[in-house]
Amino acid sequence: MVAYEAEQRVHLPALRAGWLTQTFVHWSFPPEAVQRLLPAELIVDEYEGAAWVGLTPFVMADVRPPGVPAARTPTFAETNLRTYVRRRNGRDGLWFLSIEVACPLMLAARAIGAPYTPGVLSVTRSGDTVSYAGSRWVGGPSYRLVVRPRDPVHPTERDVWLTSRWRAYTRRLGLLWETPVEHEPWPLATAAVDVLEETLTTAAGLPTPLGEPLVHFSEGVKHVRLGPSRPCAPGQDFGPT
Repeated sequence: MVAYEAEQRVHLPALRAGWLTQTFVHWSFPPEAVQRLLPAELIVDEYEGAAWVGLTPFVMADVRPPGVPAARTPTFAETNLRTYVRRRNGRDGLWFLSIEVACPLMLAARAIGAPYTPGVLSVTRSGDTVSYAGSRWVGGPSYRLVVRPRDPVHPTERDVWLTSRWRAYTRRLGLLWETPVEHEPWPLATAAVDVLEETLTTAAGLPTPLGEPLVHFSEGVKHVRLGPSRPCAPGQDFGPT
């Protein structure tokens, strides 16, 4: 069972941020279709026999290293296409199939294998709707999503499994890297979808999903702490940060 609250404390963050105005769009897929997109060190995590992939557009706010005041930091849009994995020794986390970002400074994370791609992204609110759109600078995949947030929900076991992950894995220079994450629990609401057009899943190599998407909205979490990324030794399982 995935923890609803952070599994570890990040006492010395490498980066602080807020993840705001976030929508989670999740599709289920055959596990073997997702497994072939993963490095050998990771196995697809399943919920009720299916693998899940999430499209998660949001606003990155107050992004800063330790010691920098939030008022002097940028705010920009980002969109992740992610799936859920486990190391072969059992620790669960995220694996990013793609990351679209409107701030070129974030491309520095490519040093540890984070698949950042610069693009033109937007997040706008009008009345009771939230609209997201994005396209890469060099062409190719794009998306457009319009949702209408509804009532808050008490997260089910599946909701927690899909949204509450406390480390991300990347791969670079033949090594698997782990980045620990700490933040408050996601406040979740249901959401109706008015528009959903995207080519990110196809570009990532995914087939047609098994069913209709499951959609949640969150106003976001304001106190995100990302720990330093570090390479995972073969068979090693890091303790709490």
